[in-house]
Amino acid sequence: MSEYELEKFEESIRNKIYSIRGFQVMLDRDLAELYGVETKVLNQAVKRNRDRFPLNYYFQMNISEYAKWKSQIVTSIGDKMGLRKVPYVFTEHGVAMLSAVLKSKIAVSLSIKIIDAFVEMRKFIQTNGIIFQRLDMVEIKLLENDRKFDKIFSLMESGEIKPKQGILFDKQVFDAYKYVSDIVKSAEKSILVIDNYVDESVLTILSKRKAGVKASIYTKKVSAQLKLDVNKFNEQYEPVEVMEFDGSHDRFIVIDEKVIYHFGASLKDLGKKWFGF
Repeated sequence: MSEYELEKFEESIRNKIYSIRGFQVMLDRDLAELYGVETKVLNQAVKRNRDRFPLNYYFQMNISEYAKWKSQIVTSIGDKMGLRKVPYVFTEHGVAMLSAVLKSKIAVSLSIKIIDAFVEMRKFIQTNGIIFQRLDMVEIKLLENDRKFDKIFSLMESGEIKPKQGILFDKQVFDAYKYVSDIVKSAEKSILVIDNYVDESVLTILSKRKAGVKASIYTKKVSAQLKLDVNKFNEQYEPVEVMEFDGSHDRFIVIDEKVIYHFGASLKDLGKKWFGF
């Protein structure tokens, strides 16, 4: 075997070493292939000498370990390994004992190369342990961020997240109406509207509030028409209280005495001209 072929062979062995239960192990199937015997024959030889193979030498994966390993390893290479049964695995000590059990020259020589591969793998892990820990931390952070993004996207799709500020332009009448309607629907206890120019369209928006939510309007002047509109509204819907207040130039909606929305246009004129909120 040339130096290049030997290097490729040793690399192929290292690629067959996996980490299970904190041990570096090789599958019974891979070892059987290297030794030129059937997997069944390999495991039978172990069972005949079971006292030589304690659990830190040789054990069978459990179902969850196998499922996790298969999802990470087998499917990544197209499920070409043909594994149908949960495999047994050998640690470095198990491989050394296996050469004694099989009692063949090829088993002894191969076991030496395999053990060397285990040693090289262990050195590699020890040397790069900090890097692996950092990669694990990065992976955990990415998973956390994925969950947060999924939650944000779900909330956006459900309409629970609303923009905190922005501009709505002229002709965006429905967009502006829906935006304010959603704000009204979000109230759990109370809604306070401060707007110097109020008409029945504002009452229509307030009709969308949840049952039991108190609604009040402060406006510059309560005209006879507005008073009539409010009285008719209160006969059909949960009442809205309207009071005169001329101390504000801008327009506000206060939700549950906690969240304040500021509008550059009166609610009755939303979408007629562009405005900021």
